[in-house]
Amino acid sequence: MLIHGAWLTPSAWDRFRQRYEAAGMTVVAPAWPWLDRPVDELRRAPDPRLARLGLREITDHYAALIAAMPHPPILIGHSFGGLVVQLLADRGLGAAAVAIDPTPPFGVPVHPLALWSSLGVFTAFNGWNRVLRMRAASFATGFAQTLPEAEKLYAWEKFIVPTPGRIFFQAALGIGSRVRWDNPDRPPLMLIAGARDCTVPAPMVRGAYRRHLRSPAVTAFHEFPGRSHWLCNEDGWEEVADRALSWARTAAGR
Repeated sequence: MLIHGAWLTPSAWDRFRQRYEAAGMTVVAPAWPWLDRPVDELRRAPDPRLARLGLREITDHYAALIAAMPHPPILIGHSFGGLVVQLLADRGLGAAAVAIDPTPPFGVPVHPLALWSSLGVFTAFNGWNRVLRMRAASFATGFAQTLPEAEKLYAWEKFIVPTPGRIFFQAALGIGSRVRWDNPDRPPLMLIAGARDCTVPAPMVRGAYRRHLRSPAVTAFHEFPGRSHWLCNEDGWEEVADRALSWARTAAGR
């Protein structure tokens, strides 16, 4: 199960999904509530209910989907999807979990770069109750700054959609974003960082990793040099996809 992050839809997983299916895997990539429409429709007219969507509702949504599956799936999430993966793992769900450039659970200090990249969210008027949009300039400088200049606008138009501002405040305040760091019952967990990530800088991912080590469950960390927050779709994404799946299959005993 692939879980996308804020500002994105399951289309951001198309490359991973196709690669995994070609390897014989069964893959699902469900959307967050109110985001199961084409990108152009979401950009033009996002569902107003999206403004009230919170972390707990997103996590419950995926927990219900997992409960309906015949076997516990491998969970792979990116960014806020990586936080959701950690929250699901904390509930004991999934055979193994991989969080890529993940928003950390509550309790990990915020890196100055992360504060800079998210400043527009936290200064938006009434951001708690609004659907927010990412500007092309923010995508180009803080989300996918390692992309060639000629590709940045295309990627922003192809993938980036409005997202609920509420989830950012909840992550910062610990509302629905807490885990039991010493939880012995969670599945194996790997955290993956991009060394040049400005949205969730590698030191934040390492900080979450160190806290997860309090659990006796298997915990792993890997950092990809030269990669931004867009590492699942920039050059070398195949290496990220393969490392995530290979580790997860081994950890899950598959």
